[in-house]
Amino acid sequence: MTRFEIYTRTVCPYCTLAKRLLESKEQKWVEINLDENPDKTKEMLERSGGRSTVPEIFLDGELIGGWDDLSALQNSGELDRRLGEAG
Repeated sequence: MTRFEIYTRTVCPYCTLAKRLLESKEQKWVEINLDENPDKTKEMLERSGGRSTVPEIFLDGELIGGWDDLSALQNSGELDRRLGEAG
């Protein structure tokens, strides 16, 4: 089961940072590039509660948020705790 889904845009430095962090944790993800799949924008807005910036990152279907949120989880140790949970 893929644990992460990331809505991105082609030119997005924060998207790149998020993917690098997940890669460093040996995590896989499904990437939904809104430039390549503009029809997915409405889906992202609905799932994220109206958040329109990218990246929008979901872990096991739950909204984490954007890069700042993912980075904060990493810095607090919470990301490692969540990754250690069964799933």
